[in-house]
Amino acid sequence: MANDKVSIHGVWASRWVFVLAATGSAVGLGNIWKFPYMTGVYGGGAFVVMYLLCIALVGVPIMLAETLIGRRGRQSPVNAMKSLAIEADSSRRWSLAALMGMVAALLILSFYSVVAGWSLDYILGMGRGDFAGISGDGAGAAFGKLTADPWRLTLWHSLFMLGTGLVIARGVVAGLERSLRIMMPLLFVLLLVLLGYSLTTGHFMQGFDFLFHFDPSKVQGGILAAMGHAFFTLSVGVGSIMVYGAYMPKKASIGATVLAVGLLDTLVALTAGLALFPIVFAAGLEPGGGPGLMFVTLPIAFGNIAFGQLMGLVFFVLVAVAAWSSSISMLEPAVAYFVERSGQSRVRVTAVLAFICWLIGMGTVLSFNVGAEAKFFVFGDDGFHLYQWGAEGGRNFFDSIDYLTSRILLPLGGLAFAVFAGWVLKREVVRDELAIGHPLLFGLVYWLVRVVAPIGVLIVFVAELTK
Repeated sequence: MANDKVSIHGVWASRWVFVLAATGSAVGLGNIWKFPYMTGVYGGGAFVVMYLLCIALVGVPIMLAETLIGRRGRQSPVNAMKSLAIEADSSRRWSLAALMGMVAALLILSFYSVVAGWSLDYILGMGRGDFAGISGDGAGAAFGKLTADPWRLTLWHSLFMLGTGLVIARGVVAGLERSLRIMMPLLFVLLLVLLGYSLTTGHFMQGFDFLFHFDPSKVQGGILAAMGHAFFTLSVGVGSIMVYGAYMPKKASIGATVLAVGLLDTLVALTAGLALFPIVFAAGLEPGGGPGLMFVTLPIAFGNIAFGQLMGLVFFVLVAVAAWSSSISMLEPAVAYFVERSGQSRVRVTAVLAFICWLIGMGTVLSFNVGAEAKFFVFGDDGFHLYQWGAEGGRNFFDSIDYLTSRILLPLGGLAFAVFAGWVLKREVVRDELAIGHPLLFGLVYWLVRVVAPIGVLIVFVAELTK
C-alpha cells in the first residue's frame, strides 16, 4: 500500500535530521532542571526505571502515532488528519484535534518565549560578572528585579520571538534543517563541557548519588509523576512531531527513529542532572524544587565556585539553545497550515503568526508586574467570575494559559492522535508506515498505540485536572 505523497514544504535530508528536530522539540527547560530534580525526589534509579517504562508505554506510542500520521498525510497536522480521515471513510472533524493542538502550541510559545527570554538576560548578566559572590537574597532580588521590569522582559521576549520567526521563515531545509544541524550539536557540546567541569568539583559522586540512589519506598509516589513527565517531555499532543513527521523520508524507519528520540531526550535530561547537581552541592546549596529555581539557585552556585562565571555563561547559552530548538517546533505546525490554506508566502505567514504569539505573550510579561492583580477563572463567595481585578483566588494570565495548555489541551491532543492512529486509520495503513515485519512485534506496538497509551493519557489528564 505505497504512499508517494511529498510535502510541499520540503523533506529532511535523512532520518537523523528528524531525530535532531524531534529531540530539539523535546529537549527544553524541563529537561535541564525538572527531570533531574524529579529523579532525585522520587527515588533516583527507581524513578528512572519507572520513567523509561512510561516512555515506552505512553510517550513513544503517541510519538509513533503522530509521526506516522504526519508522514502518511504529508501536510500540516490539520490537513493531514482531514485527508486521512476522509481516506479512512471517517469524519473530517478529526482535523479539529490537530487544530486544537496547533492553537495549544501557539499559546505555549507565547509564554515560553517570555520564560526563555530570561535565559538571554542571564547570559548577559553572567558575561558581565553580575553574579560573582552573590548571596541567596541577592540572587532572589536579581530575579525579582528582572520579572518586575516589563520593558526588560518585553525586550528579551521580542528578541527570542524574532529569532524563532527567522528560522521558520527560511523554510524546512534552509531554516529548520540548517539551524538544527548547528543548534543540536552545540547543545550536546555545551552539556558535555558542563559535565566535564562537574567532574572537577569534588562533588560529582554526591550528585550521582542524588540522581541514582535506588529508594523503593518512593516508587509508589513517583509512578504518576513519571507517567506525566514521560508524556509531556516528548513534546507530543500539539502536532509538532506530526509536522516533523511529514518531512521524514519514506525509507526511514519510524519505530527506530522515534526510539532514538526517546533515548536521546532521556540521556540529555540525565546528563544535565549529572552536570548541574555537583555544581549545586559544590556551592553548599541544596537542590531546589523546579525549573523556576534555575534562575535563583544556579546563579548562586555559579557565583561562588571556581570558574563559575564562565560555566554559568555556558549553562545559560545551553538553556537558550534548548529553548530555541523547542520554540521553532511550536510555530511550524501553524505556519505549515496557513501556508497551505492561504497560499501566502512562508515569510508573510510566519511574520503574522509570530506577531500574534508575541502579542499574547505580552499578557505573560505583564503577569509578573503591572498586571499581577488581574485574575482569571475566579471562584468566590459571590460565584464564578471569568475575570476579576485583585481577587484573592483565581490565576493570573500566565498561570491560566499554562493550566489550559498543559493540563487540558495537550493531554486531549495526545489522546486524540493515539485514538486516530489506532482506531480510525486502517490497520494496513499503520502497518505500511511502521514497516514492522514481525507480526507479533507489530501486534504489540499496535496494542500500545490503541489501548495502553490512550489509557495512560487519560490517567494523566484526570490527575492533572485534580491537582
